Amino acid sequence: MNNKDTDGEDRPLKNNDGKALENNNDASGEKDVCIKKKSGLSRLSKIRTAAFFGALFLCLTVVFAFSFIIPCPVRPFSERTWNVQFNNSVGYPFLATEDVNKDNVQDVLFIFKTDIDGKLNVSCVDEGFQSPCFFLSALSGTNGSTIWVRPVSDGEVQLVDCSIRNLGGVDSVGCLLIKKSGFILAIDSKTGHTLWEKPTGFASESTVIKPALKIPDVDKDGVEDLMVFLFEENELQSAIFSGKNGDHIGQKWRIGTDQPSGYYTHVTKSNAQYVLFYKGSSITAYSVSDLCAHTAGPEAKQLPSMQDTDWESQRNVSAGFIPIIASSSFGKILYIINVPGRYYNNILVVKSEVSELLDGQKFQALWSVNTTNILSKPALGFFKRDVLSIIMELETEVNKKKVIIVDSNSGALQWEFELNLRVARQNPAVLNTGDHRSTFLFWGANSPNSNSSMELEEYLFMFHPSHPNALLQLNNHTENIITFSAALFERSRHACYVLMTGPNMTEDPGTLMVSKRKLKEDISNAKVIWFGNEEVNTEAIRDDFFRMRYSSH
Repeated sequence: MNNKDTDGEDRPLKNNDGKALENNNDASGEKDVCIKKKSGLSRLSKIRTAAFFGALFLCLTVVFAFSFIIPCPVRPFSERTWNVQFNNSVGYPFLATEDVNKDNVQDVLFIFKTDIDGKLNVSCVDEGFQSPCFFLSALSGTNGSTIWVRPVSDGEVQLVDCSIRNLGGVDSVGCLLIKKSGFILAIDSKTGHTLWEKPTGFASESTVIKPALKIPDVDKDGVEDLMVFLFEENELQSAIFSGKNGDHIGQKWRIGTDQPSGYYTHVTKSNAQYVLFYKGSSITAYSVSDLCAHTAGPEAKQLPSMQDTDWESQRNVSAGFIPIIASSSFGKILYIINVPGRYYNNILVVKSEVSELLDGQKFQALWSVNTTNILSKPALGFFKRDVLSIIMELETEVNKKKVIIVDSNSGALQWEFELNLRVARQNPAVLNTGDHRSTFLFWGANSPNSNSSMELEEYLFMFHPSHPNALLQLNNHTENIITFSAALFERSRHACYVLMTGPNMTEDPGTLMVSKRKLKEDISNAKVIWFGNEEVNTEAIRDDFFRMRYSSH
């Protein structure tokens, strides 16, 4: 029994050898398949694991590289304030801000006349000019250092504009100058180098009317061209110059016989462009496409005509222009300002007695406001969130002025403040803030209730609608202010103002100063003027202004 049992255990399938062998072969096949499947899955799992850790390693490598190996771009350090002084010089009333050296900080472009050639590392003689001569210069917005400076003319400069893009075919902003001597000059604002210089063909007694007008590419060379208006031989004329090389395109064309005080460019609802010349109390409009066609001549490529049916329906066919305001209208026109409306642009006509907003399509008066003895060019800002307002300065009596802000939709008064007036006639400036409103900046001697005995001091005042009963009295100046500008020197931050002070073109040479000041620098030491009835924490108001964020839009 025991032997049988043992034998049976040792050879359990001895009585079914064939069948047992067959079954055994089947089992082995299934086992091989399972092993192969497990082996395939194992390899796939290993590949996935390797891919995961490889990707993880790559990500960590990139993070490590950007964090420790590859240096972050160095943000330029901007000084809070800087001053640059020029001796024996006079200032020209031109000031522009542009990122010249591409460090994401606005730089300062300006013109002055001097005879201190040697101290500038360039001289009037370098360009064949007699000393003294005019220099165009770019100063770094970060610290006031000279990026470049070059002589541009030893005679009168009739026009300068440093906002023309693609001038000379260069992918940047360029400066355009027209000299009394009869030359038109284009300068690369990045380097100060000449892009081109050509004779204008203008008579020496001609008067150029500012600014130059950017027009479509008339000669089809890939660069927008320039139209210049001038008064010559008792005629208002137009001339076109190539933006790429300065060549004169076509011939001068006679527009009329009146010398305008200035002109303004208006874009209608249908995107047609018109030039509005104003003189006395009248405005006459001309289609830009018509001016191009007449001035460019047959040798230039024909541009498509862009005209507005509403405007053309009011054209005086015999005279060849569109009358906007009859010559019998009340008051002398001082400025024309574009005011964006809900559907199209409207026209603010600022006159010596009364100013009115005209509908940009029908020329109907939408509202008017008394502007007797207006002192400066109005500016646009936001008193209410995303609703345009207009700031104006009016002389009310001897040595006093009133600053008013009116709603652009209705002309309703939104805010006013009266202060003392000295000699400054600088235009107010506006900086938009992050709350969709604006900071308004304007000059004055001091507030009427001030006890200051410094009669010669000129103050910069700052107002924001978040504190309608408060005003900040900022930095003061005793020097003559030639020109003043406010700008964001860095996108959405670093709000500053720039001053050119010293002798102007009609005075004897002296010390000319160009300076930049950060608003926060002045706010820290500003005096809060409160004209409300309730008690107020002036330190809290100052802190609110100091923490204010600014917007590029």
